[in-house]
Amino acid sequence: MRISIAQINSTIGGFTGNREKILDFARRAREEQRADLVLFPELAVCGYPPMDLLDQDRFVELNIQAVHMLQRELPPGIAVGLGFVDRNPYSRGKSLSNVYGIILDGQLVFEQVKTLLPTYDVFDEARNFEPARRWQVFEWRGERIGVAICEDVWRETDTPGTAYQKDPVRKLLDQGLSLLCVPSASPYVAGKLKVRRALAERISRRGNVPLVYVNAVGANDSIIFDGRSFVIAPSEAGGQSHVRLNAAAFAEELICWDSSAPLPLTLHSSGETVSGPAGVDAADPFKVGLSRGELDILEQALIMGIREYMDKCGFTRAHLGLSGGIDSALVAYLAVKAIGKENVVGFSMPSRFSSEGSKDDAAELAKNLGCRYETLAIEPLYTGFLSVLENVFEKRPFDLAEENLQARIRGTLMMAFSNKFNSMLLTTGNKSELAMGYCTLYGDTNGALGPIGDLFKTEVFALCHRINEKARAEGGVNIIPGAILTKPPSAELRPNQKDQDSLPPYEDLDRILKLYLFNNLSGDEIARQGWDAELCKRIIRSVARAEFKRRQSPPVLKVSPRAFGMGRRMPIARDVFEG
Repeated sequence: MRISIAQINSTIGGFTGNREKILDFARRAREEQRADLVLFPELAVCGYPPMDLLDQDRFVELNIQAVHMLQRELPPGIAVGLGFVDRNPYSRGKSLSNVYGIILDGQLVFEQVKTLLPTYDVFDEARNFEPARRWQVFEWRGERIGVAICEDVWRETDTPGTAYQKDPVRKLLDQGLSLLCVPSASPYVAGKLKVRRALAERISRRGNVPLVYVNAVGANDSIIFDGRSFVIAPSEAGGQSHVRLNAAAFAEELICWDSSAPLPLTLHSSGETVSGPAGVDAADPFKVGLSRGELDILEQALIMGIREYMDKCGFTRAHLGLSGGIDSALVAYLAVKAIGKENVVGFSMPSRFSSEGSKDDAAELAKNLGCRYETLAIEPLYTGFLSVLENVFEKRPFDLAEENLQARIRGTLMMAFSNKFNSMLLTTGNKSELAMGYCTLYGDTNGALGPIGDLFKTEVFALCHRINEKARAEGGVNIIPGAILTKPPSAELRPNQKDQDSLPPYEDLDRILKLYLFNNLSGDEIARQGWDAELCKRIIRSVARAEFKRRQSPPVLKVSPRAFGMGRRMPIARDVFEG
């Protein structure tokens, strides 16, 4: 059987565009690749995740109408698998189901409901969907085909929240499958490809069947889908299963696999080494546990996230404050890569505390990137604010109020430019700062998107070093000025200010934050690993107390196992305990 994988980018609620894309890919699969079966990702018709749009009956109805139109429009002679939302046929339970259907010659000839409905991390499917109560096999061209939708194959992982009782894969394999299809909308996380493939290889070996994994690509809000679909099939000698076909990373693609051919029809690099321990280099020069290849993939993910967010929100231009620091340097670089240098504006907004070096570094960065660069000195505005506030401040000493006032003036200027030119303001804060609340609400947190809000500070440094390393390897010079990489980070809101005056060293802070945020360890548990107990308590208290800031900050692009926002939902009003 010739099986095409249609790795597409669906827009949530974009029923017309999604339908037209499905038609185009299906026709190409039939005419160009002579496929018998073409497979699209999970919920390709309506986009993923639809969240509470599922509460709107019109959304569900338009989704079903799109399926009916596809029944009339899809080419004959090819079976087309696609995901959509359907109404629950049972009298009890949730009103909707996450369904994967197969259309053949105008008829919806097969439907499989998703069984395992995740409620961890960014997922909340059990809120809306009723799980499967039966598991069926689709027979076509001499094959017995089963469908396990995304989470249905993740039962055997140790991910928190995945202690599922049902085993849909086993129920399918027990029916004598000859092919298992796994349509997915699996978000990108650094190193996740290795986990997906290991899981698929285990299932393929267990059932002695080929497994076709079809993943979504693109980005919707904070969630980035990396694509990288693949086919894994047992070797002819038995015992081992091997990758037979790879789709590209972060790009739409149509690839085809002939199950009877000894070699794949096409073979593409997925962009991430999977042999060995997650593709880790022999020596990690960046000290963050990410190899060069993984850092390159991370860069691609962030670039796609910015481009997709802007495109789907209707923006073509972006701007940001360029402080001369490493965070804004990285965001500016990513923005230029995402939408082009001609569509990005960087603003220097110096105050009385801004160093000449920082102003020079920001200008050099903008020159290297080729983007427009403007200077808006805030000193007159700052002086005016201090004059107006002089009496109500009661001549109290300079403190956080005067520091944050500068950030809020800058935030106001940036939002004024956004309104005037319909330009999207990109926020430049990193995850370490967001965790500790080391940011100014209504100041440097202003904006529509936080591209690096899920990167720890040490990861920001590592990615910037890698960007420069690639530029030099290609015969160029450093894109990010060396001074930005070597000078101590500073907000420059008071004389001689350094981040480390208020925060622990970033190397220590980030390691403790990972143990707390990713592993859910308490302060006592972290301290037992050799960390100072008071430091652990201080960090955990700061994370809890800064929740109100994060709740009012822009969405971040999720690239870690647990991002702030959708991936970590905490109460604001709470007692603070350190464990």
